[in-house]
Amino acid sequence: MDRLSGLDASFLYLESGAQMMHVCGLILVDPATMPGGYDFDTFKAVLEGRVSHIAMFNRKLKFVPGRIDFPVWILDREFDIDRHVHRMAVPSPGGDAELAEVAGHLAGIPLDRSRPLWEMYVIEGLASGQIAVFTKMHHASVDGVSGSNMISYLCSLEPDAPPLDTGGDPSAVVNDREPSDLELIGRGVVATITKPWQAVRIVSPTVKTLVDTAGRARQGKAMAAPLTAPRTSFNGTITGHRSIAFTDIALDDIKQVKNAVPGATVNDVVLALTGGALRRYLSDRGELPDASLLASVPVSVHGESRRQGRNKVSSMFCRLGTDVADPRQRIESMAVANANAKSHHQAVPADTLQEWAEFAAPRTFGLAVRMVSGLGLAERGPVIHNLVISNVPGPPVPLYFMGARMDALYPLGPIFHGAGLNVTVISNNGRMNIGVIACREMMPHVSDLVDQIPVELAAMKDALLA
Repeated sequence: MDRLSGLDASFLYLESGAQMMHVCGLILVDPATMPGGYDFDTFKAVLEGRVSHIAMFNRKLKFVPGRIDFPVWILDREFDIDRHVHRMAVPSPGGDAELAEVAGHLAGIPLDRSRPLWEMYVIEGLASGQIAVFTKMHHASVDGVSGSNMISYLCSLEPDAPPLDTGGDPSAVVNDREPSDLELIGRGVVATITKPWQAVRIVSPTVKTLVDTAGRARQGKAMAAPLTAPRTSFNGTITGHRSIAFTDIALDDIKQVKNAVPGATVNDVVLALTGGALRRYLSDRGELPDASLLASVPVSVHGESRRQGRNKVSSMFCRLGTDVADPRQRIESMAVANANAKSHHQAVPADTLQEWAEFAAPRTFGLAVRMVSGLGLAERGPVIHNLVISNVPGPPVPLYFMGARMDALYPLGPIFHGAGLNVTVISNNGRMNIGVIACREMMPHVSDLVDQIPVELAAMKDALLA
C-alpha cells in the first residue's frame, strides 16, 4: 500500500474548480527524427508500452472512508491509454499564439480523479512542422524534480534507443495490492491517535527555527518575510481560466551575466531577469508598486528529506528588485540577499514542511481554500507573495521523446488564490525554456510579460558585459 504523504495529499485538498493543482508541460518535438516517421497510432502504442510498468502512470487514488486519513495509491485495473492520450490540431495559422491559446484551455481543465492523474495531448498542425505534446500530471504525484524525471522515462539519447534508465526509482514498480476499507480505517484511526506525539516531535525544532529566524532578522540576514508583498493586478481570487506564454533564451547568456557578478548564481540571474521583466510589464501598465515584488521560490529537498512521498520541497521567499531600475544594481543586491536567504533556508530542517503537512487534518486544507475563496480574503488581506518562480534542472544534452528530438520543454506550474502568476524555467540542451501561466482574467495577455524577458536580458548584458 502506497499512502500519500501529508504534503502530497495537501495538493488534493487545496484543489478547487478555480485552483487546479496539476503541473503542465508543453513539449515541442521534431517528428522528422522519428524512425519510420510520425504516426499518431504508433506514437500511442509505443507510449503505452513505455508507461505500462511505471507506477505514476498506472495508479489511481483510493480515499479512506470518512476521509479520516490521507488517501492511498492503488493500481488502476481498468487502465485505458485512450482515456489519457488525445489527438488534436492547433487552429490556423498554427503559430505560437494559437498554440498558447490551446495550451491555456487545456490547462484550465481539471484531471479526472477516478483514474490515474495524468493526461497527454498530441497537437498537430503547427506551422513549424513540429509536433506539440501538452502534458498534465497532478502535483500530488510529482513535484518539479520528479516531474522532470517523469519526462525522462519517455526519452532516450538517440531516436531508436531504449528509454533512459529510471535508476531504481521505487515509483517505477506497480504495487497491485488493494487495501480493504477496514484496513484503511484501522490505519487512519492509528494515525489520528498518534498525532499528539507527532506534534511533540516537531514543535521543538519549529520553535528553534523561529528563534533562529528572529536572530537573523535582527542582523538583516533573514530571507524576505511573507505577507509583506505589495498588491498587484495578479494578486487576488483566481478563476479556473488560464493564459499561457513561453519563450527560451541561451543558457550561455545567463552564465555570462552570472560570471560578471561575484557570488551570483544562475538562480540569482533568473530571479533578477524575471524581476526586470515584471518591472517593465507593470510600468507599461502604470501599475508598478513602490515596494519590490516578492516571489515564493520552491526548493527541492530530495537529497535531504528522510520522509516518504513524491513531493520533497521547501520554499524560500525572495524580493525581485522590481523597485530598482538599474539591472546591475538589481542583480548585485539580489546575489547578497539570496545568499542570506539560502543560508537561512539551509538552517531550517528539510522535513519541516512535510512534517507539518503530515500533522494537519485531511480536511484542513480544503476548509482553508473555501474560506479564502468564499470570504474574498485574497482580495482584502495582506499579500503573502506575488508569484511563484521555479528553476528546475533539465537535460544538458539532446533528448528524443518517443523518437522525436525534443526541441523545447516549457514547464507550467500551478497558480493560487492570492498569486495568479507562475514562472517556471528549465534548462534544456544549452537553452533556458521559460513557461509562464496566469489567471486569464488577471493577465489575459501574459505574452506581454514574456516579451519583456529578452528585452531585460539584453539590458542586463549591456549593463554588466559592455
